[in-house]
Amino acid sequence: MRFGAVTNSIPRSAALFVNGKSRKGRQQFKKACRLFREAGIELVEAHAVKKPADMPRRVAGAAKRGVPMVIVGGGDGTMSCTVDKIVGLDTVFAALPLGTANSFARTLGLPLDLAGAVKAIADGVPKRIDLGMIDDDYFANCATIGIAPQIAETVPHGLKSWLGRPGYLLWAARQLAAFRPFRVTIEQDGKRQSFEAVELRVANGRFHGGVELVDDAELTSGRIVVQAVIGHGRAGLVWSWLASVLRLPQRHAMTREFEGRSIRIETVPPLPISIDGEVLAETPVTAKVAARAITVAAPREPA
Repeated sequence: MRFGAVTNSIPRSAALFVNGKSRKGRQQFKKACRLFREAGIELVEAHAVKKPADMPRRVAGAAKRGVPMVIVGGGDGTMSCTVDKIVGLDTVFAALPLGTANSFARTLGLPLDLAGAVKAIADGVPKRIDLGMIDDDYFANCATIGIAPQIAETVPHGLKSWLGRPGYLLWAARQLAAFRPFRVTIEQDGKRQSFEAVELRVANGRFHGGVELVDDAELTSGRIVVQAVIGHGRAGLVWSWLASVLRLPQRHAMTREFEGRSIRIETVPPLPISIDGEVLAETPVTAKVAARAITVAAPREPA
C-alpha cells in the first residue's frame, strides 16, 4: 500500500502490545483483551510486554507483517518510543491510555478509563496526524526543557507506579527547590532571539503532564509550537502551571510562543530534554514537525 493512504474505517483486526511496567498495564491487560474482542476487534496477537525496551521492536514487527492496526497500551513515553515505528506505513496506531498523565490520549480526545478508551478506538475513525521531531527523533506529544527532565532523571524507581500523579507532583515540588532558570536562544527563519526562561515546551499537542498548557498546538496543523515560560525565578513557573490548571485568563501572561515547521533551540548551559517523559536529548537541537506522519484511531466527533 502506498504511503499516505488512509482507510475509511477502523480495521477490525489488530495487534495489542501493553507495557507491563506502566502504571496500569499489567492489571488491565486481560480486561483490555476481552473488551476489544467484545467490541468486534480481532486480536491476531496480544502481549503484556515485560521489558518496556522491547515495545518498539514488537510494534515494528507487527507493522512490517502487515497487521492493519497496532494498539499500544501505556503512558506517554511508551507512545513516543513506538509511533516512529509506523512512520511511512499504513498501519493504524491506536493509543490505549494506561500511564500516569496520558497527555497524548488527552490531546486525541480519548477517554481515560479503559472501557471508554476501547469503545472510542473500536467505534472511531482513522485520522492522519503530525508528529513532532527533536532533530531526527519523532515524538508524539511534547518535549520539555527545564524542570521536567530534572524530575525524570531523579524520580525514584516505581514512585509513579505506587502513587500515580500525586507522587509525581510531590517529587516535582522537591526538585523545584534546586531548579535554576536558564538562557535560551530561539532561531527561526534566520532571526535569533535570546531571553531568560524557566521552562521550554516543544508541543505537537496541547497537553503536558496531563495539563492543557499549549492552546495553539494541534495535531493536524503542520506546525510545531515552542512555548517558553519567561522569567528569572521559580515562582513564575509555579504560577504558569497553577494558572493553566485553573484555566485562568492570565495563564499566558508569562509565556512567549514561536510557531513554524523548524525552530532551532540553544540554551546556556546545555540542558537535557524530556521527550514525552523520557530524557533522550540535550540542547542545542532543532525542533521540527513531520506533517501527516501517521494514521491514528481517533474518537468520532459528537454529532
